[in-house]
Order: sequence, then structure tokens, then C-alpha cells
Amino acid sequence: MIQTRAAGIFAAFALLAAVSAMADPHITFSRFFKGSDPEFISITVDKDGHAIYRQAEDDPNALEFRLTSAEVQELFTLAGRLGSFARPLESGLRVANMGKKTFRFEDGATVHEVSFNYTVDADAKQLQTQFERVAVTEQHLLDLDRAVHFDKLGVDHAIIEIRMLWDAGRLVDPEQFLPLLARIAKNDSFMHVDRERAASLSDEIHSGKPPVEKSSR
Repeated sequence: MIQTRAAGIFAAFALLAAVSAMADPHITFSRFFKGSDPEFISITVDKDGHAIYRQAEDDPNALEFRLTSAEVQELFTLAGRLGSFARPLESGLRVANMGKKTFRFEDGATVHEVSFNYTVDADAKQLQTQFERVAVTEQHLLDLDRAVHFDKLGVDHAIIEIRMLWDAGRLVDPEQFLPLLARIAKNDSFMHVDRERAASLSDEIHSGKPPVEKSSR
């Protein structure tokens, strides 16, 4: 009986280890800065492109979306240059508190995590910038959702902000905006100009029109 139970436990652990080994590696970026809005953000990206954005560690309204293969490749390439976060990134310089940033890499039993306030590492800066870009997109999606449900007068500003990101080629997974844009475009309770703007942006996203980044001049 004992041997049978022990064999069963061993088999369960072996299965768990096998499942863990087959799981896609993923990278997580999180930032906590007291007093900012939001104070906490977290973005987890799997190697297959599946991603989750959270504004709390136990966020019940986490957003799921997908990154392109090129975007995922860039993130994982940068993580590789950083040793999958197995080495320190803090600069050691005396600078103001800029919030705690954390990179975490997980691949089966391999887990590396590093936190920093400020870094001078170019690859770490670039990786943070890419994650912040994702965060901005998801925050605009949440802003649009809130405006649609609770502040119709705020819809105009929300769409304009999203349009600016789209025109600059900085909108991540634009398709995630389509349900809300369709709701605005087809609902007479929204202002006519908002319906037109929503329909126009929706058409461009549907058509896959490649946004052209505007000159900063």
C-alpha cells in the first residue's frame, strides 16, 4: 500500500515536472511607483505571443492580448542580452526614486528576477521602453472602456489619444480596440463626431493599413 502510494506521488511529481518543462518561457515586467496612476503595472509575455496586463498583482480585470512574432522576438532577444535577468541592473548612482522596476524570466524550473530603480544598461532601458509602450496601449484601452460606460463626454478625448498612437505606429494589438470602436460607431447615444472617428479608426485597423510614424519636426 505504502509503495503504491509512493509510486503515485512520484508519478504526479514527474507529470508536474514534465508539464512545467513544456510550458512556454515567459517574461514579466512590473513597476511599482507610489503615487503614480496606476501605482502598479505588470505585463507578462509568453514566447507564443500571448500577453497579460495587470494593474494589481491579483487584478480581477486583467487584460489579455497578443503581440506579433516580431515584438516577441525583440523582447526575448533583449532579455537574452541581459542574461535572462541573472545579473544586477541597478546603476548604483545616487538618483531620485523612480519606482521599483522588475524583470522576471521563467522557463520551467529556470527562474531569474532582477529589480532596479535606475539602470544605465542600454538593453535594459530599451526593454523597459518596449514594455512601457505596451502598458500605454492597455491603459488607453481601459480609459476608452471607462469612457464608453461611465463618461460619454470623455469618449472624444479617448479616441483622439488612441488615434495618435495608431498614427505613430505605437498601438499594440490594435484589434483589441475593435469591439469598443464598433459599439461607439453604431450607437446613437454617442456624439456624431465620436461615431465618425470610431468608424474611421475601426476601418483602418480592419484593413490593416500600416500606420506611418509622423516626423517629429
